Amino acid sequence: MSERASPNSGDLRFNTTPNLLTLLRMLFVPVVVGLLFVRTPTCDLIAALCFGVASITDYFDGYLARMQNVETVYGKLMDPLADKFLIATSLIALQDIGRIHPIVVMILICREIAITGLRALASAEGVIIGASATAKWKTATQMVAIPFLMVRQGLFGIPLFDIGMVLLYISLAISLWSAQDYIVDFFRGVREKRKRRLSERKTARQAARQARMAARLARQNRP
Repeated sequence: MSERASPNSGDLRFNTTPNLLTLLRMLFVPVVVGLLFVRTPTCDLIAALCFGVASITDYFDGYLARMQNVETVYGKLMDPLADKFLIATSLIALQDIGRIHPIVVMILICREIAITGLRALASAEGVIIGASATAKWKTATQMVAIPFLMVRQGLFGIPLFDIGMVLLYISLAISLWSAQDYIVDFFRGVREKRKRRLSERKTARQAARQARMAARLARQNRP
């Protein structure tokens, strides 16, 4: 049976190619962290390569999901979690081995927690807040900065660590800037949703009132 089939239960399947790629990205998380804690140049380089491969799966799982027209409940849950697990654990590991200042890690992780909570609250209000363009740039910048920070010794004379540090602070600025986009979208969406609800209730009351009036007139005109 193809992945396009069984439309009624297809969104509850797990063994789709995009989901398996997302799962692979999650499995890379302990590998990357474990290699960093060895604290040797060779393991740092391997950790960076593993992180790069895991980051590439983030593109391909979304690409394949669109190409195959496959969207599952597991994918909706796992895809954003896999990104956050990979980035957050790598940042914490890099901070632990002295590559990143703790304040930077705190700000980045607290921002992710805050925006995740905001989107969950918006969903409870019936408002869906999609990822903003600036947030996608933030993720892309971090996906490049983090493996560069892992290779402290550089590669072929290229100061990857210094480049990664610059990109990390750029991603920090983008993170804070994109957070305001989410906040603005949240309050705008909730305000519009509540206006629609009030309008729908008003329309429903008017329709009910007209129905009662019509029934009353019908009884009065009844012979």
